[in-house]
Amino acid sequence: MIIEVDRLDVRYGATRALRDVSFELAEGEVVALIGANGAGKSSLLRALAGLETPRGGTIRLFGQDIGHAPAHEVARKGLRLVAEGRQLFTDLTVGENLWMGGYASPFDREEQQAQLERVFGLFPILREFTGRAAGMLSGGQQQMVAIGRALMGGPRALLLDEPSLGLAPKYVAQILEVICELAATGITVLLAEQNAAAALRAADRGIVLSNGTITHTSSAQELLDDEDVSRHYLGVGTAEDADSVVAPRQLPCALDRLEV
Repeated sequence: MIIEVDRLDVRYGATRALRDVSFELAEGEVVALIGANGAGKSSLLRALAGLETPRGGTIRLFGQDIGHAPAHEVARKGLRLVAEGRQLFTDLTVGENLWMGGYASPFDREEQQAQLERVFGLFPILREFTGRAAGMLSGGQQQMVAIGRALMGGPRALLLDEPSLGLAPKYVAQILEVICELAATGITVLLAEQNAAAALRAADRGIVLSNGTITHTSSAQELLDDEDVSRHYLGVGTAEDADSVVAPRQLPCALDRLEV
């Protein structure tokens, strides 16, 4: 397993954000993390990335305990987080933002250049905007930069926090397509999304968080067929309605079915 989480507990003072959270992520697997606002999705991603110190439980990356490792060490070990809101250096150019992503990587300059070409292969428009200030791009283009910056470190596991937030449908579809392409190369993706329908459409499995605990963990298809999940998280009333809105991921990704 790439990531193993066992009975994870995260608190902010007296507030318990995560309680006894356990799951595993395999190589090349896409897992959708869904739940209402305040369910603990961002807290979980931040704990995995080394930005929050767990109160209890363990986090293992490639079998190594990283529960108390600082964020830069976690990044160097191959796990990268694309935070909610993109967190770009808006006054720097697109190219400068991307190169910053390789700062904590083990790659030399030549290897980083190869990573940059890989990013341009996934997001061709970024090559055209290399010299443009990141703050001048649209929201969808900025999300491309944020994901590209994370990929500059050559991660084997990628955490995405609300990548579709505020984006036009065409950009959501592009992001989902890239997630599928990354999974096909063996990169593990944990995708936290309010847009549960879109997330499950690109995922192999889903994990549902509620009040800091896991209430459901199953295949994407099973979650789509679950009327309770459909009612509370997909914005539709029945399992039959859910099937008409989304289609589960097939391996390899059925990219032509990723319309949003």
